[in-house]
Amino acid sequence: MRLAGRKALVTGAGGGIGRAAALAFAREGAQVACCDLQQDAAAATAQAVRAAGGTAVPVLADLTEEDSAREAVEAAERQLGGLDAIFNNAGLVHAEDKGVADTPLEAWQTTLAVNLTSVFLVCKAAVPALLRAGGGAVVNNASIVALVGSAFPQIAYTAAKGGVVSMTRELAVCHARQGLRFNAICPGPTGTPLVRTFLSDEAAWAKRRPYMPQGRIAEPEEIAAVALFLLSREASYVNGAVLPADGGITAAYVVDDCQPWQG
Repeated sequence: MRLAGRKALVTGAGGGIGRAAALAFAREGAQVACCDLQQDAAAATAQAVRAAGGTAVPVLADLTEEDSAREAVEAAERQLGGLDAIFNNAGLVHAEDKGVADTPLEAWQTTLAVNLTSVFLVCKAAVPALLRAGGGAVVNNASIVALVGSAFPQIAYTAAKGGVVSMTRELAVCHARQGLRFNAICPGPTGTPLVRTFLSDEAAWAKRRPYMPQGRIAEPEEIAAVALFLLSREASYVNGAVLPADGGITAAYVVDDCQPWQG
């Protein structure tokens, strides 16, 4: 088993990529702390892991608050008997996050708090725990918008995910000689409930599909599989990497031809 003996914390574990990751990690031998803002969702994922024969505990936390993030890490370490793997997956897409001229300050601040500050706070609390375990690995979930601009603007989300990528590289450099690894995934559109609801609109899907070389969105399990690899011993020499998992979207040279040319 690829994660045999590992003690893993998954944030945003209540659904989507987080739930898929918790299940995948447990199948590969990890004990998993399933952390979510919603207690029922965290408990449901932990129960799903146990029903599949794995070991899991739910953890409730608001990761935008320093005390809550620290307590979540401490709870995971205490209940699992250690902590040597982290998947920072918690995130949010704000309905009012649009172009720079149209995005309210509240939407900007909320988006950065959930998508960037929470990653910082979990890493801040987790590094001492990982060192106590004698080493470990962290995977931070970013996005392809950290690598390329979007013709469908989400200025706050893009800024937050770009911050996740830069912070991941910094952490990788700072802690490499302590036996810690930090890597980031940049998923393309993935079939979480939120994305599926949005793309159920035929017009919205029709505008985006031409820019997807594989012609489809990812399944949560496909992104979870990348996180599993990066946390495993197979990736022992992968550190500071930023890995797109996007079906080739960031490899394409395309522009949105729906807008009139100005200039």
